[in-house]
Amino acid sequence: MALPTASELNSSSKNRLYKDISPDQWPIIYCANYNIGFLGMEKLHPFDSSKWRSVVRFLRDAQMITNATIVQPNEATKEDLLTVHTRRYLSSLKWSINVARVLEVAPIAILPNFLVQRKVLRPLRYQTGGTILAGKLALERGWAINVGGGFHHCSSDRGGGFCAYADLTLLIKNLFTYYSDRVKKVLIVDLDAHQGNGHEHDFLNDDRVFIMDMYNRQIYPRDHEAKGAIQCKVELTNHTNDKTYLRLLHINLEKSLNEFRPDFVVYNAGTDILEGDPLGNLDITPEGVVVRDEIVFSKCIRDRQVPIVMCTSGGYQRTNARVIADSILNLSTKNLISC
Repeated sequence: MALPTASELNSSSKNRLYKDISPDQWPIIYCANYNIGFLGMEKLHPFDSSKWRSVVRFLRDAQMITNATIVQPNEATKEDLLTVHTRRYLSSLKWSINVARVLEVAPIAILPNFLVQRKVLRPLRYQTGGTILAGKLALERGWAINVGGGFHHCSSDRGGGFCAYADLTLLIKNLFTYYSDRVKKVLIVDLDAHQGNGHEHDFLNDDRVFIMDMYNRQIYPRDHEAKGAIQCKVELTNHTNDKTYLRLLHINLEKSLNEFRPDFVVYNAGTDILEGDPLGNLDITPEGVVVRDEIVFSKCIRDRQVPIVMCTSGGYQRTNARVIADSILNLSTKNLISC
């Protein structure tokens, strides 16, 4: 992996969300501020709002990481968010009723907005900062994993589906700004069970970004306009199983990488594809998820040496954290990631 040039290092230092890490730190990004908890209201949405903490606990228990080797991000500020978001959209989040609509948790509408900002949106801003930082670290180390992030239903001027900030778009826009000499083409591999309509709206007319989206076409959001941005569209149906899923992934990822030849890959690794998920409605086993992630990392890192950022995105069962951790441990065991 080539080291950044002096000009790149100087330019990246202007981004306050970028930071250097020590050689003994894994490019795995997380902090306690990721987790959402406020008077039990987080339980009103099926999303496990503390799954990020659980993933890190499992990785610590396996002695893969320690608190000292985890990379802690900074919170994305309004200035950072304005790189992509409109002022109108960010201002709309000052009204709790709008946040309730975006997060699909109706009681949030009656809460004072200062509490919503502190207890709900601030964790999402930390996760957004983590996704942006992951871009820099992946260029330096070949890979990075944000234990949170992956808010693929949010675009520059609209949120939805528990996604309040367009972290994937922000990651890519920052790479194009601060690492323009190295990153000219980005492939988004979106394997969340839902169509990634947020980043698709943002990159509708940008030929620097190639989107492969593999999703259940029978569920939310059914955004037909956004589908115009997908160059490799793999539409699944309810109860798709491991065999079909992994075969389609292998064929279409290989095709996308060969056709576009990206400089960088953004991998949205939702685990709402798991069997039993109340929203994804697919039938992928935990073992299938582990194989899925191994396929993506093998094709990008081992076969082509293309830097990759992984975000954990959606997943609505209490077992998701264990599956995510097992997959990361498998990547380490297979020497696809290392410190």
